Amino acid sequence: MAKKVVATLKKEGGQKFAKVVKAVRNPKTGAYTFKQEIVTEEVAKEILKN
Repeated sequence: MAKKVVATLKKEGGQKFAKVVKAVRNPKTGAYTFKQEIVTEEVAKEILKN
């Protein structure tokens, strides 16, 4: 079923999505954790600017 959902998101005229993965450092241990988000391409471009 996941393939159907992905196929419907790729229809012409629909919004394009991107997966953003951020590395966040824990101040206590110094270890990194990763946070994942699925956002529209416009928001992803703004996130990557910062």
